[in-house]
Amino acid sequence: MGDGYRVLVSQEVRELLDALDEKSQRIVGEDLEKLAEPHPGEGQGDEERITWRGQVVYRLHIGRTWTAFYDVEEDDEVVNVLRVMPIDDAHKEYGGLD
Repeated sequence: MGDGYRVLVSQEVRELLDALDEKSQRIVGEDLEKLAEPHPGEGQGDEERITWRGQVVYRLHIGRTWTAFYDVEEDDEVVNVLRVMPIDDAHKEYGGLD
């Protein structure tokens, strides 16, 4: 599998990152880089496969502050980061933790 999956972020995520303070940008950016190994149990992050907005995606908790939602294109070895939002908002959207 080489160096892992290529991680791509949406325009919305780029805009969010640009608006964060420098420390938060670093923390979120470093955690998103962990998605080069995107499957739960493989990488270093707190990933979980969930149903979000009617589709099966993955979520990554970033510290105790943020949640990233992403999908994986297996054939192309690409991770698409769809959205990053405050963790409390994310829990409301996908029903919290089981």
